[in-house]
Amino acid sequence: MKKIAIAAVAVLGLTVAACQDNSADNAVSTENTIETEAAADTNSAIAGTENLGVAADNALDAAGNSLSNAGNSIENAAEDVANGQDNVAGQ
Repeated sequence: MKKIAIAAVAVLGLTVAACQDNSADNAVSTENTIETEAAADTNSAIAGTENLGVAADNALDAAGNSLSNAGNSIENAAEDVANGQDNVAGQ
């Protein structure tokens, strides 16, 4: 009977030890999770903003190229007119 009582006391002692209050540890863990998720969200937002900047830069480059092409077309048309006039004058 003594052995059963000693075993029961040992089991109860382990049970009580296992039921410690870890709310402080749980709070720290939750805070770390929140900070990690916030950092990931911030990094995603920054990356998105940088991508928008690159896209805007590319759009401006494309617009500049289009204007340059239009200018070249006008210059070529003017040269064609001048060549036509030279051809008519030479006949």
